[in-house]
Amino acid sequence: MPPHNRRMSLPILYSFRRCPFAMRARFALVAAGCVCEWREVLLRDKPAALREASPKATVPVLVEPDGNVIDQSVEIMLWALRQRDPAGWLQPVHGTLADMLALVGQCDSDFKGHLDRYKYPNRFAGTDASQHRDAARSFLRDLNERTAPAGFLFGDRPAMADMAIAPFVRQFAQVDTAWFAGNIDAPLRAWLRDVMHSALWERAMRKQRPWTPGDPVSVFPPSEATGNAEER
Repeated sequence: MPPHNRRMSLPILYSFRRCPFAMRARFALVAAGCVCEWREVLLRDKPAALREASPKATVPVLVEPDGNVIDQSVEIMLWALRQRDPAGWLQPVHGTLADMLALVGQCDSDFKGHLDRYKYPNRFAGTDASQHRDAARSFLRDLNERTAPAGFLFGDRPAMADMAIAPFVRQFAQVDTAWFAGNIDAPLRAWLRDVMHSALWERAMRKQRPWTPGDPVSVFPPSEATGNAEER
């Protein structure tokens, strides 16, 4: 297929490797086997094409071949998994999709607010990072109770909620790895380790140089045999 036709026939994914919102979108695209044109961006130098696609200019953004734009990470996950869901991410062993979306909503609101103030206290005047670290523990305790019986949030296998929430728990853990290891219970630590060491996580975290207009098309997901995973 000629390059210009190939470019037009694929959805376009704007992503940034370490952004947890972009990570969750990529996880679902890998799980669903949805092939996209991959445009990795630098958040400090966002391309005009990203801003034109979505005025909020944050990642992830997915532009469908017909021009429809999806610029919410959970919506990209649902878009991909509703096309193909071989691992049953939308059908957890226990609970429902609505239950999972409610838990993801808690992650994206209260937990994310505390996480930002714990990780970046200098960005918020008068912030005590340790207070927000401790406040975030209520959500982590809930996750721990969910993972303790069978290993994952909604049963004995990963589902959508696991892969939507894990990037944020990873970010929290990396602020102070020694504190996390000493203060977060073993079931949740094991859950995070298992998710992060999955083949899907590794494939979705492959490195990619930033896109510039005129570059040859790069495809996401990358080939399983090429690329390097980001350091965990």
